Amino acid sequence: MESKEVLPLITVYHRKLAETSMTFKRSLYFSINWDVRMLGIKGEKGVGKTTLVLQHIKEAFDNPDDALYVSMDNLWFKTHSIMDLVDYLYANGIYYLFMDEIHKCPDWTLVLKNLYDNYPNLNIVYTGSSMLKIDNSRVDLSRRQTLYKLNNLSFREYLEYEGIASFGAYSFEDLLNNHVKYAMEITSKVKVLKYFQDYLSRGMYPFYKESYSDFHIRLSEAVIQTLESDLTAVEDVTFETVQKTKKLLMIIAESLPFVPNVNRLCEALGTTRDSCLKMLYALDRAGIMILLTTELKNYKKLVNPDKIFLGNPNIMYALGGNIETGTIRETFFANQVGAYNPLQYPKKGDFLVCGKYLFEVGGAGKSFEQIKDEPDSFLAVDNTEIGTGSRIPLWLFGFLY
Repeated sequence: MESKEVLPLITVYHRKLAETSMTFKRSLYFSINWDVRMLGIKGEKGVGKTTLVLQHIKEAFDNPDDALYVSMDNLWFKTHSIMDLVDYLYANGIYYLFMDEIHKCPDWTLVLKNLYDNYPNLNIVYTGSSMLKIDNSRVDLSRRQTLYKLNNLSFREYLEYEGIASFGAYSFEDLLNNHVKYAMEITSKVKVLKYFQDYLSRGMYPFYKESYSDFHIRLSEAVIQTLESDLTAVEDVTFETVQKTKKLLMIIAESLPFVPNVNRLCEALGTTRDSCLKMLYALDRAGIMILLTTELKNYKKLVNPDKIFLGNPNIMYALGGNIETGTIRETFFANQVGAYNPLQYPKKGDFLVCGKYLFEVGGAGKSFEQIKDEPDSFLAVDNTEIGTGSRIPLWLFGFLY
């Protein structure tokens, strides 16, 4: 391969790098071990994976041409091979390759394995859909890579991104034990309730700043694109299955909070139980839905979900379904707490966190009546600046990352 053949990729790379802002970095940026030979970053469309990678290149390389960023959905790859590109880079002493949208590369797990094994000095960073199934792949990448997930913006990150205030994140148990202290520190500097509702409506994806007025339209398009593009790239599914998955999504979006009857869903979709469950769990992996189950969720053992939420409140507004205040609250809690902590559907209350902590979510007047006498039980209450005892302000759970 000659250098002029690679020039179109380099031109796009330089343009993207020049336009990348360094003023705000996602919290995950500082947790990533960039020194490993192969690392993956997966996440929903629009959460900032590309920006995060380009920020690292901009910060880590004095000479940006010591690395190359490519997006695997670039038309260049219709007539060129990734293996030929790596041969060219390796021969020219370029040992850092950043591959965006890896799921658009056919046999992507096999490609990554071969790149890792056959080019011992090559360092690979790739990003891909949150639907990627690394552990179920026919190619074992677990010994070769470190994998991270980039979630949507937390409320804490939103406040920083807006330039309102900057605070550190808290661990879940630390927040439970010290929530009064933390809430006092934060509310002494910021009137958090003033910003919380806007965040719930349109503040969970960084691209809201460039598309404020039509943000919900763009987010709904990103959801549909995930189904039409990512689902077909990751799963071996037909066009008919994609259409049924869209219908399933809208049935649930219009009926929130959704307590599923899988048999009725199967009838509405004209499909089998196994196919219906596969669609539900695919939507969960995509971040478009959150499935709550009595036992710990396991993507290798698909059980009937006990309750279903959309992936986050922004998606609720974007899909224009049932925007009920109580469901918005529960969806926010599930999204933020569930990002790094296992959630289960309890016999009493709304959520069981880490198999131990029982939560009811509600408004400022919420009582302990439903979970009284239960050990390690808490209320997550909305419209409250500072809590007391086991009553914790709902917004504060947006400070976990």
